[in-house]
Amino acid sequence: MNRYILFGGVIITFDSTQPLLEGMAILVEDGFIKQISPLTEFAELECERIDVEGKLIMPGLINAHHHFYSTLVTGLGKAAPSKDFNEVLTNLWWRLDKKLLDEENYYSALVSLLTAIRKGTTTIIDHHASPYAVRGSLTHIGKAVKESGLRANLCYEVSDRDGEAICWEGIEENAQWIKTCNANADQYLKGLFGMHAAFTLSDASLAKIAETVDKLNCGTHIHAAEAESDERFNIDHFGKRVVDRLNDFNLINSNSILAHGVHLNPKEMMLVAEKGAAIVTNPQSNLNNAVGIADVCKMTEMGITVGLGTDAMTVNMLEEVRVGIWAQHLRQNDPSKGFMELANALVKNNPLIAQKYWGKGHGIIAEGSSADIIVVDYDPHTPLDANTWIGHLVYGISQAKVDATICAGKVLMWNGELLLDIDEAGIKAKSRELADGLWKRF
Repeated sequence: MNRYILFGGVIITFDSTQPLLEGMAILVEDGFIKQISPLTEFAELECERIDVEGKLIMPGLINAHHHFYSTLVTGLGKAAPSKDFNEVLTNLWWRLDKKLLDEENYYSALVSLLTAIRKGTTTIIDHHASPYAVRGSLTHIGKAVKESGLRANLCYEVSDRDGEAICWEGIEENAQWIKTCNANADQYLKGLFGMHAAFTLSDASLAKIAETVDKLNCGTHIHAAEAESDERFNIDHFGKRVVDRLNDFNLINSNSILAHGVHLNPKEMMLVAEKGAAIVTNPQSNLNNAVGIADVCKMTEMGITVGLGTDAMTVNMLEEVRVGIWAQHLRQNDPSKGFMELANALVKNNPLIAQKYWGKGHGIIAEGSSADIIVVDYDPHTPLDANTWIGHLVYGISQAKVDATICAGKVLMWNGELLLDIDEAGIKAKSRELADGLWKRF
């Protein structure tokens, strides 16, 4: 089905020029939104017509920072209690990632992707680590992405924490993946150069990474000042704060993503803004790890494109935006602040970030945009219009069920049922088996 018409629903576009459309139909053709017009204008067109009357049509949601590899940790209770973020890393995540093998990387991604379809998330920017299964890890994840029908931008997080040889394998894995993506021009798969964080990378490693990034002319994806300890380590060992040190190696550019940014100071924020890089806030993760709450209001004021990610706490972006708003109220000590900054992170800035990799119009409903569309079962009990839609999104639509998910024009889920040629029950069974084995090795 490469051509069809969606009609009957109210359209929320995420396009600031016309945020809400009524009485309009969408012609999808060859994976793109070909035309948006009243249904009567398509009277002579021969193609399938799909009636979604009484429901909402919205853009597929974008997750700007995620970790597929953490999927198999759900329910794990073996990690030792941790008193701070560094212990969370050493007691849980760095123990987990050392145990991951190719099959677990693949199934972790696939399970997360299928859940994303159900939650209306169609584009994911991921950050991967499996230090004893580095080579080919992004290819295994990419295979899962293609099978799901969603889009993902992948990278491998380079770090010194597992030794020089594994660090160099990570550099090569990123380089090969980016070259493959550039050569194939795949509409589903993109690549960035991943690094864990400045505090786990020596100057020698940053220099090698910088050389590779320069040759590839690519963006970077790194955790930056997630915890105060990242800043302290860089100051104590290198005499510089995180952003200053990364910038000295030319590792921040207009295609870069800095995840978290909780402890960046105004000077660092200013530099990020000057470079045109994005900061992606992950409020649920930050609250869970007790590292603090990023000052999204200050970042926005300074002209930074602030996106929203989940850091693998969920794949439900509407859940994440709600928590982000409440957290920002607390951070600002003012319940009147932070609403639009967090709402815009999801509906405006995540599309802007994704457009750096997928092109103009990605993440919105407009003629010429990618046909990444969701249908939500939402019957508003108060007026829904161009002035109220964001309030409905946060307080109402976020609680509604996603009925259908479409990516690149392909219907992946309809009426809550996955339409993929895939055995979801079998995948979940295999995931449980792999998780059981992983937990025993943990």
